[in-house]
Amino acid sequence: MRILISGAGVAGPVLAYWLTRHGFRVTVVERAPALRRTGGHAVDLFRPALDISEKMGVLPRIEERATATNRMTVQQEGARHLVRVDLAKIFRATSGRHVEIMRDELSEIYYDAARDDAEYVFGDSVTAIAPDGEVRFENAAPRRFDLVIGADGLHSNVRRLVFDEVSLAGGFIGAYFGVLSLPNAPGLDRELRMHVGVGRTAGMYGARHLGDARVLFLFRSERELGFHHHDVPRQKELLRGAFAGMHPDVDGWLDELDRTPAFYFDSITQLRMDTWSRGRVTLVGDAGYCPGPAVGGSTSLAVVGAYVLAGELARAGGDHERAFPAYEQAMAEHVRGSRAAALSAAKTLVPTSRLGVRGLAEGARLISALPAGPGRALLRLTSRTARLHNAMTVGDYPPPPTAPRGRADLTGSPGGTPAGAPEAGPG
Repeated sequence: MRILISGAGVAGPVLAYWLTRHGFRVTVVERAPALRRTGGHAVDLFRPALDISEKMGVLPRIEERATATNRMTVQQEGARHLVRVDLAKIFRATSGRHVEIMRDELSEIYYDAARDDAEYVFGDSVTAIAPDGEVRFENAAPRRFDLVIGADGLHSNVRRLVFDEVSLAGGFIGAYFGVLSLPNAPGLDRELRMHVGVGRTAGMYGARHLGDARVLFLFRSERELGFHHHDVPRQKELLRGAFAGMHPDVDGWLDELDRTPAFYFDSITQLRMDTWSRGRVTLVGDAGYCPGPAVGGSTSLAVVGAYVLAGELARAGGDHERAFPAYEQAMAEHVRGSRAAALSAAKTLVPTSRLGVRGLAEGARLISALPAGPGRALLRLTSRTARLHNAMTVGDYPPPPTAPRGRADLTGSPGGTPAGAPEAGPG
């Protein structure tokens, strides 16, 4: 049975790994000419995603590349004193298992896990998907697939081609974020320096193995701002306008915008679709149910979603009419929880009042100063994200011990490989 995955970020390679372990034949197409190694930003993996990564045999590599950020200073806008925070204690209180890692490094680790068992095609993208499974590409000749899965992020091309965009309305939660790379002049090692004001937060962090540092900007906006997600000059203009005059440190970070080798900017938007599947097409990760970049635990959710989707397809013998509804049902509670956690996190990380600014700084200081037991109890009372990820459970989908790793069809699977489908990949 042939399955096409669009997107080689995080969800795509994880899905490719598990599908090949269950005996499906997998092709991954990625618009970029190669794996993205442009810096990226730090993402969090919580217990369920780490458990899945451990099953994949890649957990040691993930832990080796962890940023291991364990200290934070918070400067309230207009205040003179710094608040120092023990992040290691907060992370221990938040989750029994947690790793922070750069997104591009994580993507490469997952890619390496299945690169020999799935067909990867870089520098191409899907332009049309027919109901019978014929897929057209920008560059390659058309091919037929039994299933097509969009793992191509918040601005999913597959979603645009197959689903009604009206169903995505109303997901903007009133904030934007940007990330840039810059020289680690302060020599930050496992440290985060934050500046927090009403409606805007900026932070710089670094680790020795990264070679440079990253700056994360978060700011509020009551209305959606006019820009295209590929219009980088406009995005940089918006960041400068939102953070000008906040602090000399922040002004210095803004000065690097025109020199940075890596930059990313987007709205913090939730996808609220009634269904993630249509016909022989479904979506996974941010493409289908992004809870909000930078605030909603979307990376962990993508890893879990990829694992569950592959498992349900295997359990159904490749019958997507059974597997897709089961996948959506298994993920529904996790998605709802992640959306709620994202809304709560956005309010905390980008305060709407001076009281909120003070609460963020002093609350973090108090939790890090308390003994482990009381600190954990306080954090559980105040953090939806902690409760969500500590409570998330994922079913087990063990692959058959003799499963051919992505090189043969599942016997008896409905649909099968369409007659005349070429064996070679696009391009």
